[in-house]
Order: sequence, then structure tokens, then C-alpha cells
Amino acid sequence: MHTKWNPSVLIILTVMIFGLSYGLSAPLIAIRLSAAGHSELYVGINAAMQALGVFAVAPFLPLLCRHLSPKKLLAFSLVAMVVLLALFPFAPIESWFALRLGLGVFSEIIMVVSETWLNRTTVEQARAKTMALYVASMSLGFALGPFILSWAGAASNGAFFLGGLITLGAVVAMAGIKTGGRRVDQEKGRPLKTYLQTATLALTATALNGALESAGMNLLVLYAMNLGWPAQQATWLLSMLLLGAILLQLPVGWLADHMDRRRLIVLLSGLSAVGALIWPLALNQHWLSYLLLFVWGGVFVGIYTVIVTEVGRQFRGAELVGVYSALSVAWGMGALFGPLLGGLAMYLSEHGLPLLAAALCAAFAFFAQSSRHRA
Repeated sequence: MHTKWNPSVLIILTVMIFGLSYGLSAPLIAIRLSAAGHSELYVGINAAMQALGVFAVAPFLPLLCRHLSPKKLLAFSLVAMVVLLALFPFAPIESWFALRLGLGVFSEIIMVVSETWLNRTTVEQARAKTMALYVASMSLGFALGPFILSWAGAASNGAFFLGGLITLGAVVAMAGIKTGGRRVDQEKGRPLKTYLQTATLALTATALNGALESAGMNLLVLYAMNLGWPAQQATWLLSMLLLGAILLQLPVGWLADHMDRRRLIVLLSGLSAVGALIWPLALNQHWLSYLLLFVWGGVFVGIYTVIVTEVGRQFRGAELVGVYSALSVAWGMGALFGPLLGGLAMYLSEHGLPLLAAALCAAFAFFAQSSRHRA
């Protein structure tokens, strides 16, 4: 007998897989490239290929969602990610640029389709809580990736294969889902430039999230190792940051339902800037580092939680596909330049990564504050 799964369970599962593939592959590839003698800048350029995959698929997402059901899009993307993860151990390092591009394409399809599907089935009264759970599940996937890496070890190919098996498990689970989700055939969205004009704050916040998320996932472990941390403990540091991003989203969602959301965005971004400035001091004490990055991860990711809650409130139907396509471009821009800027910052300064994070968060806090006054 087949079990009829709730679509929300599918969405939580797929975004966890998206986070897992990125959370596992980013630090793993960074460590392998570094061990092969490549510089932080080279690692950043390689990571930027995943963002180029976002650019490649974003213009076609509305068309794909009009012609294919969410279930078909998600199943195809998951299978493609299984294949890509399995290819890494056998492909020469030079071809990893192309594999990262493919990961970006199919991860982006998973993210946009799952966000759209979730928002179309969520009532306004539960929107902040639901989106907080969504972001927490994605962050859980991010955290599981480094955990698998610390268990399997970066020197072997086991982490690639284990990640592929977990993704394959999600594909098998989808066989029990009866509904394929609604296509958007008879709904018409607005042009992409409309969203660029009406969702500036959301686009900027998403770009910030993409930049620091991508830079951190690819370079935080290397930053800690450069300060003398063993590889395994440096990986745990990333896991603690992501654990905070998971557990603190429900409190952030509660705040988003009980206070002005734009004011909350300013508060969270300001705290993120201050917290990043403390990184260099905290990293001298392991317990303090774990605590700080736990809190910082929850506060910083909370910015995105509040943003996607507002986007879901303002847009409906096929417009959600269009706005998430626009946001995917913004995320891709951030993810493209984040590792490049992060690699350059680490090349110029030992503490370049936290200084970059502090500067970007502070700049966004000022922008959010000024836009709140104009609203």
C-alpha cells in the first residue's frame, strides 16, 4: 500500500537535500583543492561556478514551472544531483568546474520550486512559522553536510558517495507521493524587471545571504585551519554555525509574527555585523568560538527567514515563480562574488573573512534602515 505524503513533508525533504549537497560538497571540494596545492583564490573561483549555474537556469524557471509539475521537476533535479556527486571522485580536478556548474543548476531548481510550492499551500496566519521551518530544514541540510564530511573524512571519496546515496533515498521516497503539485499554466506573472523594481530590499538581502553563505561554506573551514585549528575541529565549527541557523529560526519566526518585520531585519543585520567583528577574538577559545558562531548563524540566517516571509505575503500564484526567479539571480550574484571577495579578503588579511562579513552586514543594515524610513 502506498502512503500519501503531505506535500510539506516533501518540501522539507527536498530543501534538506539541497542544503546537504551544498553543505557537504562545498567544504569537501575546498579542502581537496587546497590539499592539491591550489590557493584560496582558486578555491573561490571554483565555488563561483555553482553561482553561474544559478544564472544559467533562472531565466527558464517560469517556463519549466508552466510545463512540468513540481514533483517532476524536483525528482529530475534530485536524480541529476545523484549523478553529479557520483562523478566527482572519478573526474579530473579541472572538470570540477563543470560539475559545480551542474550542481548550481539543479540545486537552484530544487530551491525555487520548493519555495514556490510551499508558499502556494501556506495560509497567511502561519506564514512566518512555516517559512522559519523551511529555512531551518535547509540549514539542517547544510549542517549535515559538514557532519558527514567529518565522519567520512575529506581524504577519501566516501563523503561523495554517501551524499549521493542520501539524495537517492529522497528520490525513492517521492514514489509514495500521490500529488504532483499544481502547474501554473493558466496564471500569468509579471516581467522580471517588475520584481527588480518592487522587491529591492528582498533582492539585496538575498544577495547578501548568497554571498556570505557561499563564502562561509567554502572558506570558513580554511580560515580556521589557517589560524591553527585541526581540520576536523574546523569542520565542527561550520557545523555549529549551521546548527544555530537551524534551532534559532523558530524564535526568529515568532518575532516576525509579533513585531515590525523591517525593524527586525535592521536589528538582525546590525547584530550580524557586530558578531562578525568578534570572530577573530573568539577563535582563540574553542568553546567561545562554538557559542559565538552558533548564535551568529541563527541571527544572520534569520534575515533571510524574515525576507522570504514578506515575499510570500506580497506575491501569489505564478508571481511567486517570477519573484523567486529574480531572487535566485540575486542569490547567484551574491554566491558568485562572495567566494571571490572572501578569497581575496583572506589573501589580503589573515582575518579578511570576518572583516568582509562585518562590512557587508553593516552596509545592509544601513540600507534596510534607510528603506524602512522611505517605506
